[in-house]
Amino acid sequence: MKSLAILLSSLVLSLALAGAAIAGETVNINTADAATIDRVLLNVGPAKAQAIVDYRKSNGAFRSAEQLAMVKGIGLKTVEKNRDRIVVGGARAPAKPAAAKPAPKQVARR
Repeated sequence: MKSLAILLSSLVLSLALAGAAIAGETVNINTADAATIDRVLLNVGPAKAQAIVDYRKSNGAFRSAEQLAMVKGIGLKTVEKNRDRIVVGGARAPAKPAAAKPAPKQVARR
């Protein structure tokens, strides 16, 4: 009986952690394919996801999440529901290394 309780507790904990991981998933609307957009965004099915990709191909990259509302079938309510799931832009560029300080000039001493 005790092992059954431990098993059930483990199962519940696993499901809770998996749910948190899925809820935290984000999608870059400028690089993702339609299947990924469909999977991650709420109230966006395959047809709307493909419309997002088609809009991006014909009009260029999205500069903000609000621009999704310009896609036919996507409204501001859908954008607001998905705000924490939407990423706009490319991957961050690696930080530039700090500029090396020039070597001090050597002065000839007499």
